Amino acid sequence: MDLERLKWLTPPCAALLLAAAVALSAGQAIAQDIRIGVAAPLTGPSEILGRQIKAGAETAAARLGVTLTVADDSCSAEGGAAAARSFIDANVALATGFLCTEAIEAALPLLKDAGIATIVTGVRTNGLTDSRAKTGWLVARIAPRADAEVAAASSILARLWREAHFAIVDDGTIYSRELAEGFRNAVEQAGLKPVFTDTYRPQLDNQIALAARLRKAGATDVFVAGDRADIAIIGRDAAQLEYRLTIAGGEVLRSAGEDVDLAPGTLMIGIPEWAEIANPETVKLLRDAGIEPEGYVLPGYASIEIAAQAVGRAASQGKQPSDMLSGQNFETAVGPIAFSASGERTDNPYRLFRYESGAFFEVREP
Repeated sequence: MDLERLKWLTPPCAALLLAAAVALSAGQAIAQDIRIGVAAPLTGPSEILGRQIKAGAETAAARLGVTLTVADDSCSAEGGAAAARSFIDANVALATGFLCTEAIEAALPLLKDAGIATIVTGVRTNGLTDSRAKTGWLVARIAPRADAEVAAASSILARLWREAHFAIVDDGTIYSRELAEGFRNAVEQAGLKPVFTDTYRPQLDNQIALAARLRKAGATDVFVAGDRADIAIIGRDAAQLEYRLTIAGGEVLRSAGEDVDLAPGTLMIGIPEWAEIANPETVKLLRDAGIEPEGYVLPGYASIEIAAQAVGRAASQGKQPSDMLSGQNFETAVGPIAFSASGERTDNPYRLFRYESGAFFEVREP
């Protein structure tokens, strides 16, 4: 910007443009000095997911002009601690990544002692942030909490089914029982009561008996805490009984389909595909580089964007990057993200989807 031209502008405009010019110059200088740590499982069973984080992070770093220190945390406590030490040795401004609880829990005490905050990409364990006041861990996370799914399901379906005769069933696994029980408790607190609850036997060739029990109870809608294959069979068998039943399930419905397809109109409480909500320019940038924006690629990209913005703001205000993570809005390729004082996302990313013509489409609530 030609600063000489500012003298021809009104004082308020000149001041704003001068501030913008100074901020831009400062940002460019800061970017050259930013070093960010990225921890991901680059070996072992979760390697493919770790490679996604790495690819997204490296693409963002190249675009923003920051330097990365990448460490293989191997999804283990030993790997997490080693990654933290490598970040400390490299004098990173912020750490990002991590997909496994064991790795992050081993890394955070070391990073805290070094004054390095961490933007967690994939770990959902509630205790990571719930214990922050006790542990003093400097952490914020892009991933939702473990209980964000049931919170969204309860909130969305309680509105949708306020006048419905709904049921709740689960397949008896620990995850499904907790999901079903959490859903039941939440909707009952909202003043709703299911007409039927049950635990069914999973992985059967048919669920005619369950469909018949639901029909006998008068259920018009059912929340099924189970896997995609069972939910598809329940929908098929209800249709065979000429029983109109709306089925809703959790994000497991995103898994690959099997022999029986989901019934049209099946509802899912899930997180949007990242590529569907991402900035098209970023998606094109990744694909032009031969990187498909799937899995953790875009969260890895966004974590670097957030880290770079936090470091830049901290430098301009004479503060530490950890001071900038809460109470701030960060513009990312997947939309704006903000964190609470405990390090949680201030929004719940789960949305309502309906299955039609072999795909899920988001349902915009009124």
